[in-house]
Amino acid sequence: QVQLVESGGGLVQAGGSLRLSCAASGRTFSGYCMGWFRQAPGKAREFVAAITWSSGRSYYADSVKGRFTISRDNAKNTVYLQMNSLKPEDAAVYYCAANPRGGFTPTPGAYDYWGQGTQVTVSS
Repeated sequence: QVQLVESGGGLVQAGGSLRLSCAASGRTFSGYCMGWFRQAPGKAREFVAAITWSSGRSYYADSVKGRFTISRDNAKNTVYLQMNSLKPEDAAVYYCAANPRGGFTPTPGAYDYWGQGTQVTVSS
């Protein structure tokens, strides 16, 4: 049973930083693509960043490129999202997701497993 548990959300001032973590368990993730998505109230869930576990290749939404960094720690089976220069429009619930088919896609429907989400609030 795949489990994804996010942590690290909170309240931060605009311009500040947060690091989200996603602890993955239940199987070997070497063939997976791991993604971060976010959803603000009244909006659709949107792609933020993704990383292919085996190669470590990363992908970003244009809105976060240059500010956010996704990484993974193989030993800890954990994926991170370092968020710098946060803006009020970054505020949302952030979700970790896993796509067992491995190839990158920004489409939420392609990810089979999801965490419970962690709230990020950015004050102006």
